[in-house]
Amino acid sequence: MTAIRIWRIGLIATGLAFFVVGGITLLEDVSPARYLGIGIWLLGALVIHDGIISLAVFGANVVTRKTAGRFRVPLPAVLILQGALVIAGIMTLIVVPAALKKSAGTGNETLLPLDYGLHLVVFYVALAVVTALALGVYALVRRRRPVAG
Repeated sequence: MTAIRIWRIGLIATGLAFFVVGGITLLEDVSPARYLGIGIWLLGALVIHDGIISLAVFGANVVTRKTAGRFRVPLPAVLILQGALVIAGIMTLIVVPAALKKSAGTGNETLLPLDYGLHLVVFYVALAVVTALALGVYALVRRRRPVAG
């Protein structure tokens, strides 16, 4: 059995174990009256993941491949960009519900005290800067590395 196959089996088994623990926790700790809301939330997360985040990552891949006719975009640079898009998507999934709830009102001002929309924009800017720095460092390292051959 190859190392990749062992890793694959281990990761699948770990994922299934987490799935079982989550299901047991849901059945034991959550009121059945809340199942519909949880189902709607999961459906929304699926739509956002498959319809927006995956589409953005795929779009970035298509754009970088289309520019390959003019110049070759190295795979690590594409992966850095895709990683940044995934991180931005995950943060959006986490922060937007809090920002929407804050704008709708909670009845308790200490429950959601921060300006989540502003913080999300600041996070996007910081992520763009870190991504640009990572791409710059990669370009420097790649340029300094001697070409084999």
